[in-house]
Amino acid sequence: MKLQLWLTQYICSINLLGIRHIRQGEAVDVPGSVAPVLNTERGVFLTTTLFVKYNYAASDDAQPVNSLESVTVAAVPHRYLQDRYNPDANTTIWRAGRNAPSRGEAFRVRLVFRLLAERAAWRVQEIPMPSDEFEWRE
Repeated sequence: MKLQLWLTQYICSINLLGIRHIRQGEAVDVPGSVAPVLNTERGVFLTTTLFVKYNYAASDDAQPVNSLESVTVAAVPHRYLQDRYNPDANTTIWRAGRNAPSRGEAFRVRLVFRLLAERAAWRVQEIPMPSDEFEWRE
């Protein structure tokens, strides 16, 4: 699961929504690094970030086999919605990630699904496996 955690944190570090949260007792405000609008020869498009997290149950057997229990899909709000979802460091959807600035590691955070779902339940969906009983949250 360490690889999955690293990927989640890395993706957050290039997020298009700015990151406002408390880190080591200090308010942090890091602007998003992806342009909110992508201009191409095919037209102008709003950029979007989706997270897909695979949730496994680990086996205790001698030969570990992980069983997929569910998939969590989260739609990160667009930068234009910053003031609605993350207006300041105390009203946030982020938590500090595992990085060490003292060693020159890139800034990373974790998206907290629960906090995002409290603001808009439809943005975080957990799809059970098998998915025959899934109902979209509004």
